Amino acid sequence: MQVITSKDNEIIKSIKKLKDKKYRDEEGLYIIEGIKIIEEAIEEEAYIKKIVICEECVAAGEIEQKLLYTIAKYDCIYVNKKVFGFLTDVVAPQGILAVVEKPSKATKINYTEDIILALDGIQDPGNLGTILRTVDSVGLKQIIVTKNTADCYNPKVVRSTMGAIFRVNVIETDDLCKTLKDAKKSKYEIIATSLDTQNSIYDISYKKKVIVIGNEANGVTKEVQDLANKKVKIPMLGKTESLNASVATGIILYEYVRQKIK
Repeated sequence: MQVITSKDNEIIKSIKKLKDKKYRDEEGLYIIEGIKIIEEAIEEEAYIKKIVICEECVAAGEIEQKLLYTIAKYDCIYVNKKVFGFLTDVVAPQGILAVVEKPSKATKINYTEDIILALDGIQDPGNLGTILRTVDSVGLKQIIVTKNTADCYNPKVVRSTMGAIFRVNVIETDDLCKTLKDAKKSKYEIIATSLDTQNSIYDISYKKKVIVIGNEANGVTKEVQDLANKKVKIPMLGKTESLNASVATGIILYEYVRQKIK
């Protein structure tokens, strides 16, 4: 078994470049890291191009033999701990990461789902990853994002999704207003989250709705608010005016779940 010991190795340098969005876009590849998400990638039949394994972690028994047997059919390379440390940005790495091919860009919206979530400029990778995970948890299969939303293949986003990245279609739009107008033509109502309303998220029916979540600092853009059929907010009993975008999204989506299962 050959072990790569230099971070100047061409394969290692090409993987390291995938930390940058520009290179991810050019190559159509991204990085996943950790035992669980690699197991999820295998289960969901993601196209794994390469797996990088830390030799010392294997020797220490930190990676189970069952997983090593499963990944043997892939293109696996072994590296020493120093090289793996060069590739990882995780505080406590598990000694395994993979390079995965991005799926073909989803362009068509599925208008059979009860609700569709649209993100209007979410910037924080942790928020985006958590939102994708929540979307998956409530059984939705798609999400609309604007071009100025964080890259869903950013390593922090991917980690935060906990595998949802393989199950949720991310539909990127150049023009959210046009996309929402198209949704209206398919009999969907547009619901914008806003502090400037007395309407509660508990006062609407979650059927044939597009729910728009705005940017962390500025909220939903004026153009989208003007297009919305209704604005809603989460009722607050304390002095806090607003919630973190991913927390707010979770509350709204689980009101949808409550209505669906009652």
